[in-house]
Amino acid sequence: MDNTLRGTIEMTAAMAILGTIGWFVVLSGQPAIDVVFWRCAFGAVTLLVICAAMGLLRSRLSPRVMAIAALGGAAIVINWLLLFSAFPRASISIATAVYNTQPFMLVGFGALFFSERLTLAKFAWLATAFAGMLLIVEASPDAGAAGTDYSTGIAMALGAAFFWAVAAVVTKKLKGTPPHLIALIQVCVGVVMLAPFANLSHLPADSWSWVMLATLGIVHTGLMYILMYGAIQKLPTYLQGSLSFIYPVVAILVDVGAFGHRLHPAQVIGAAAILVAAAGMNLGWTLWRPKAPAPQAVK
Repeated sequence: MDNTLRGTIEMTAAMAILGTIGWFVVLSGQPAIDVVFWRCAFGAVTLLVICAAMGLLRSRLSPRVMAIAALGGAAIVINWLLLFSAFPRASISIATAVYNTQPFMLVGFGALFFSERLTLAKFAWLATAFAGMLLIVEASPDAGAAGTDYSTGIAMALGAAFFWAVAAVVTKKLKGTPPHLIALIQVCVGVVMLAPFANLSHLPADSWSWVMLATLGIVHTGLMYILMYGAIQKLPTYLQGSLSFIYPVVAILVDVGAFGHRLHPAQVIGAAAILVAAAGMNLGWTLWRPKAPAPQAVK
């Protein structure tokens, strides 16, 4: 099978799996902090087996690399906590749409810490996403279309996007380190971070909750990382970016199909604006044609 086709299949599967994560979080019936703890615990066991099978456990990592990976892990765990807490408050659809402001967080970090230039096109996409955000915030959700605290849910989704961007910036410092090993370190950090706060004295009593939690760790963490990292090695950046938008589309379809959530028209327009702007940022789209060079005079 052609490498690009195989990578496309892997990335599509990874993003489709990721798009169902909100469904499993909500149906687990557990508090966000317990869900993240068990995701990390089951994910750590899965990734440990994967890393052992790939021979990665023989890799010698310096204390500096371990510290940077652990810092990224802390950011990832906070990101999961905030996003999972946003789902029941603002609905899976809205939380996922707002969460996809991640590219703009990265652009801001790039300008602040890496002296990366902000182009007019990037400002245009940022303005488009901001307008979409205003539409979502100002829209009054219909009864049953949002959770217990709509504004707090949106703020949590924004916070999740911020910490995802922090983790992405930190991970840039780990170039050359096997990504499956980075993921293993990150989920192990999550287990250590959350163990004092997780409700371990009263474990879920029903098998359904355990199935949901185990799936989040084994499928949405272990399997998803294998597929995603495998795809990244095979695909050009532009194709990775375009396929990543399968995730929010699947999440919105799951929210509508599984929970019957219907978005207000303004929320639909706002969510679409954020996703289009994020796509434009990731894929380098422009909103205008560049000026053609002036014809040279014949001498």
